[in-house]
This record gives sequence, C-alpha cells and structure tokens, in this order.
Amino acid sequence: MSKVPIPSDLNNRYLPSVSGINRVCNSKLSTLTGGISPIALELAYEDWLLHLAISQDERLILAKEASDLCTKFISNFLLSSSTQYVSEDSAKQDKRFAHPSWSAMPFAMLAQSFLMTQRWWDTAVQIVPGVSKHHKDMVRFTIRQLLDVNNPANFVLTNPEVLKLTYECSGKNLVAGFFNLLDRMNRTQNNLPPHGSENFVVGQQLANTPGKVVYRNRLIELIQYAPSTEQVQAEPVLIVSAWIMKYYILDLSPKNSLIKYLVDNGHTVFAISWLNPESEDRDLGIEDYLDLGIMQALKAINIIIPEQKVNGVGYCLGGTLLAIAAASLVGDQNERFSSLSFFTTQVDFTEPGELSLFIDESQISFLEDVMWEKGYLDIKHMNGAFQLLNSTDLLWSRIVKNYLKGENQELTDMAAWNADGTRLPFTMHSEYLRKLFLSNDLASGRFRVKGVPIALTNIHCPIFCIATEKDHIAPWKSVYKMNLLTDAEMTFLLTSGGHNAGIVTPPGVPDRSFQMLSRVEGGDYIDPEQWLIDAPYYEGSWWPAWENWLNQKSGGLRPLPAMGMPGRGHRPLVDAPGTYVMKR
Repeated sequence: MSKVPIPSDLNNRYLPSVSGINRVCNSKLSTLTGGISPIALELAYEDWLLHLAISQDERLILAKEASDLCTKFISNFLLSSSTQYVSEDSAKQDKRFAHPSWSAMPFAMLAQSFLMTQRWWDTAVQIVPGVSKHHKDMVRFTIRQLLDVNNPANFVLTNPEVLKLTYECSGKNLVAGFFNLLDRMNRTQNNLPPHGSENFVVGQQLANTPGKVVYRNRLIELIQYAPSTEQVQAEPVLIVSAWIMKYYILDLSPKNSLIKYLVDNGHTVFAISWLNPESEDRDLGIEDYLDLGIMQALKAINIIIPEQKVNGVGYCLGGTLLAIAAASLVGDQNERFSSLSFFTTQVDFTEPGELSLFIDESQISFLEDVMWEKGYLDIKHMNGAFQLLNSTDLLWSRIVKNYLKGENQELTDMAAWNADGTRLPFTMHSEYLRKLFLSNDLASGRFRVKGVPIALTNIHCPIFCIATEKDHIAPWKSVYKMNLLTDAEMTFLLTSGGHNAGIVTPPGVPDRSFQMLSRVEGGDYIDPEQWLIDAPYYEGSWWPAWENWLNQKSGGLRPLPAMGMPGRGHRPLVDAPGTYVMKR
C-alpha cells in the first residue's frame, strides 16, 4: 500500500485556523475558570492522586489522623456544656472565629469542625511523597478555596455575629446587603468604580501633588513635580512604578503620598505614568517599556537637569524593569544612576510566592489564548488572581461585611487606587511571564536587551532594597535574593505590612516597624535567617530612614531647577497627574 504524501505546507495552511479555534475556545472557557487553566489543575491533581494511590504508609497515616481528629471532636463535644464547647485548639487563633460569640455552642463546634477538616486536608496534600512542589501548592490552594466556600462564617444561620445582628435589627442588615449586592453587580456590569469613589477623584483628592507633564510618547507621560522648598538636592529622583496598576500608589491623598514627602524634603521628583493599553498596543514588549519608558525618561531628565546623575526608584515590576535598565547600561552610560532603590522588587523568580501557582507552561499558554482576542489582559483577570491569593481578607470577609452584615465599608484612598486598574499588553505580559517568571532569565544571565545578554553584576551604584513582611506577591526572602546577584553596596530593609500597605507607611502611622542592615560593596553574603538576627529593629515608618540615605547619595543642595526645558523640546504640556492616568 502506497503512503499518502503529507503536504509540505500543512502547518502554513492549517495552523492559523486551528490556533484561532483554540484561542477562541480557551478565551470563552476562561470566563468560567477565572483565567486558570483547567489542564494545569488536572495535571496537579493527577500527580497528587497517583502518588497517593501508591503511598500505603501515608494513607494509613491519613486514616489515623482522621480518626484522631474525629475522636478529639467527639470527646470535646461530650465534655462541653449546653452553652460552651470545650476545645484544646482554640478557634480564636483564626481571626475569622475570633469574636467571643464563636465560643458558644453550637457555633464553636462548627468552627472547630471546619478547622479540623482544613488541617486534615493540609496534611493530606503535604504528606504525599513524589509530588512536585508546584503541584502540591496548586492542590493545596484549590482545596483551600473549596473549603473556604463552606466556611460557617459565610452563612447567615451558622454565623453567630450575623444571626445576632439580624435579630437585633429585624433583618434590615440582609435587606441592606441585598441592595449592596445589586449595586455591586450594576457597577461591575457597567465598569463603574466602587461605592465611595466619588470622594477620591484622581487629580483632586488623589494624585494632587503639584507638577507638570514635561514629556509624552505613546507609552508614558513623564511628570516633574513642583518644588516646595527653597533649595533642592542636586540629583533628581525618577520613580518607575509597575504598570499593573496606576502610578499614583505613591501619590495618594497628601498624608499618604511618598512623592509629596520627597518633594517637601527637598527632592526634585520625576515619575513615569504609564499608558493604559488598548488592543492596538498588543505588540508592545518589554524592550518597548524599557526604551519608551525608562530610557526616554532618563534622556528627558538629563536635558531638564543636565550633568546630574539620577536616583532611580522602582516599585514591584517597575523595579524589575529599572534593574534591567541599569544592568543594560555599559561604559560611560553605566554612570547615569547615582543610586537605585527597589520597593518589593524581585529579580530572581525561583521563589515568587503564591503567584507561582499561576505560572507554568500550561497556565501561560492558556493565558496567552485569553489575551489573544483583545490584545491585552483585562484587569478583571488580574484582580481575580490577587483576590484568590488572599481570599480570606479580600473576598470572603468582604462578602460577610457587605452582604450579610449590610455594611457599606468606607472606601480608603488605597482601596480607591486598587479599584483603578490597568490592562497589560499581550506581548509584554507574555514575555514577562515566560522570560522572567518561567525561565528566570534575568537572574541566570540569559535575559537579552537588543540581542545582548545582561547581568545584574553590571550594577555598581549603591542599592537600597525594601521588602515587606506579609507580601503575597513578592515574598521578602525572594526580594532578598538581590543580595546574591550584585556585589554593589546594599542596604536591605524589611518593614511591617503587605505589598502596598507596607510601602505606603508615612510617619505617624501606628504599629509600624522595620529592620535595616547595610553591606559594603563586595561584602560577605549572609542568609535571610541570619539577617533577621543581625539587623537592628526600629519603631515607626521607614520613610525617614530611606530619605536620609537618599540625601547621602545626592550631591548636596542647589537652586531650584526649571519646570521642563521649553527651549529643548520639553515644555510643560499639562498639569499633573496628566492624561494617561485618567484613562480607564
């Protein structure tokens, strides 16, 4: 029998249409899965279940653990009175059950049953040998989400706080919660900001530090802030925020504005405000963000304030890009930065925290299909992922407060900023996930800029690196790896709080603290555990300590610079915060 010849142009003839079908199907499927690849989840569960099936010792341990927990639960029940449940493991350790009403019967029993079930499943996931860490984390994460759905705190009849409130106000809380739900659905459907946003308008209550846009291209607006002192530090500050959210996280209301704090302390501050991309911006990649963003900003600053180095400040992904920019500068160009400061910035992505749950080949391919049709990743997918990472605080507690208790939570400046999301262009986000997260090219010396591989060892200026204790996005030990990748002078600071609240910590905020320790250029590396022991502890905000360090890296005081440089193509265009930040 003769073989049927295979057309040589098979891929060219059929691949585009097949790929298009896949992309459309996966894009529609993502609306049901929240942007999470079902194949990635299936592979994780198969890995765990198959290893569990051949792990007889572990199955016996789990059976005994279940038996012990049931025995303890029944024993505590028998020892309990009609009103008080006896428990060796107090549910008060979990803030969801910290209210005194959870210690009464039968609610304490419900809480204890939930926590015991949660503990057993945690053991069931972690104890099985042979399962990859990534798959274990995924299984544990998804099981935790499923368990949280059935948390007794989430239902009227099993939440004593809600029951008491409902009785005292004759159910008005549930009526108010229903209207809160309708309002939320209406705002979500019509892409409207949350309730209370009218009190936090960008350019009025938020991002109102005086300044001018002195440069604009298709990707950025560069803002120069007006001085508020008689003299300023010679070397200006350039702030590079992450384009995942709007730049004004560092210029919230005046009392919470780091930019205003710097200006009031005599610094000339520039900030990059990124474009919120549309479908036509789908081909913008990391090099575009580098060239049109940081490099063009540096060029403009050097024209406005000539013959001065720049103190670079990068926040989160903006810090990663700033590190790439600094590492790509060679020769005389390497001297453009006087110092670099990184806020919650990762440059090594081998341990990126819980975000790694969404990073593998299957998940990235699925996400690329989701982005393909529109040319960008919608903020809804990003917000959904962040909410799931901290679902207790960002999802379920809000559902209880808003819809069961009927409360209208007062919006804060940070919450208003958090609701003002941005989109991520297809090419940039795909490159970012594949080259940085999946392949870890930057830390491995494989990341290329204009075809040339770069290394962070090229950075020689002093570095100030800030991490936060409760960071779900950039865990502090991952941020600490900056110490391994450069021999530059390094000051590392660990502050209380999370990814955003730990950074927006002005002087005067109660219950704030930090540890800080410096390493000389070429100094010995110490591991993070030893660093915690050696680093001095300080009460209060870290802002003054960093600003003092920044002054030491600046060139002394000088007269006030001009706003822009009209004679050289940098006339002030519009007042800060500009036009790009207004685009929803």
